Amino acid sequence: MGEEGTEGTVHLLCLAASSGVPLFCRSSRGGAPARQQLPFSVIGSLNGVHMFGQNLEVQLSSAKTEDTTVVWKSFHDSITLIVLSSEEGTSELRLERLLQMVFGAMVLLVGLEELTNIRNVERLKKELRASYRLIDSFLGDSELIGDLTQCVDCVVPPEGSLLQEALSGFAEAAGTAFVSLVVSGRVVAATESWWRLGMPEAVLLPWLVGSLPPQAARDYPVYLPHGSPTVPHRLLTLTLLPDLELCLLCGPRPPLSQLGPLQLLERWWQPLLDPLRACLPLGSRALPAGFPLHTDILGLLLLHLELKRCLFTVEPSGDQEPSSEQRRRLFRSFYTLVTATHFPPEAGQPEKAEEVVHRAQVPRACYLVSGAEEPGTGWRLVALQLGPRQLLLLLSAQSPTHGLRGLATHTLHALTPLL
Repeated sequence: MGEEGTEGTVHLLCLAASSGVPLFCRSSRGGAPARQQLPFSVIGSLNGVHMFGQNLEVQLSSAKTEDTTVVWKSFHDSITLIVLSSEEGTSELRLERLLQMVFGAMVLLVGLEELTNIRNVERLKKELRASYRLIDSFLGDSELIGDLTQCVDCVVPPEGSLLQEALSGFAEAAGTAFVSLVVSGRVVAATESWWRLGMPEAVLLPWLVGSLPPQAARDYPVYLPHGSPTVPHRLLTLTLLPDLELCLLCGPRPPLSQLGPLQLLERWWQPLLDPLRACLPLGSRALPAGFPLHTDILGLLLLHLELKRCLFTVEPSGDQEPSSEQRRRLFRSFYTLVTATHFPPEAGQPEKAEEVVHRAQVPRACYLVSGAEEPGTGWRLVALQLGPRQLLLLLSAQSPTHGLRGLATHTLHALTPLL
């Protein structure tokens, strides 16, 4: 099942659990969408072995061959998702979370009722086409990381208080409590109600906006997988600047025309044109220009596990090796390693008395060094856990190993006021 060459391939299969009928198959190769499809015989075999185990009350969740990892997951005894990956360093944790996000995307755009009570398979296939663009963005080489961390990708604007004040005023005038400002799929600012959205819609909504082709305005029906999986809401988007969009989640009102340039939009956002322009570079950097970071830092991932938000950038400084794509892959691999091996996923949550002894044995920091046999080559990765926050850093080869924890601690303290 593996692919020849250095670029790995990911195949995602969606089937009706009761009949085994394929609903769709999406593929990517080297992080880009691919048209390659698996033979029907392979699809049938993969689904058949899963169903065979279920009939014997055995849950088949994953398997590995020499070069491919396979993960199965059923949802509501109605939909079966199967993912096969021959990408280097792929972990079961990453593929399991991918399947969770894919099913969330299906519910977001089709609704849970259509997926759990399949009346017409052909009609469902057509309806699911609306989710292809979003699903393909999970399979590709995304600049976001919320699909893996299950935290909302955020940025820190230089004049956040001004934008937050305008956002709150605009939300009140528009008559909805759920409003956010999104740049390239990352949340710049949001109302309190928006931040209280559950998972996975808190991650999916800005990701959906970032994956859609540019439009001046949209009125998009969406379901909330956690909050409202069977009753649709309206997702309204208004483009303020290229890649910078205002998002509203609402019911039948307000009409989109009420928010047009001559109505609320110009009144609230025209005076803030310069602060809005300052948000545009944050799509790739996440941090405001001039934020003091050590010159050895090639990328960082800061997670707040209680707020479910994260800051992620692989472009804090000038062009250096490795490339941005390589850095993102390194972060994804390192995150899955520390999450599955060192840091418990429930870290940052209130602990019970009987867990104190166990918690004392949980590591608070770990690091990974590449190229140590050749001084001045390779890179360093370090992870630090402190309270509800986790920080992962990618550092250049010049950074001494004995100073990794100190540098990570200093950086975490500097970033703490931001998230």
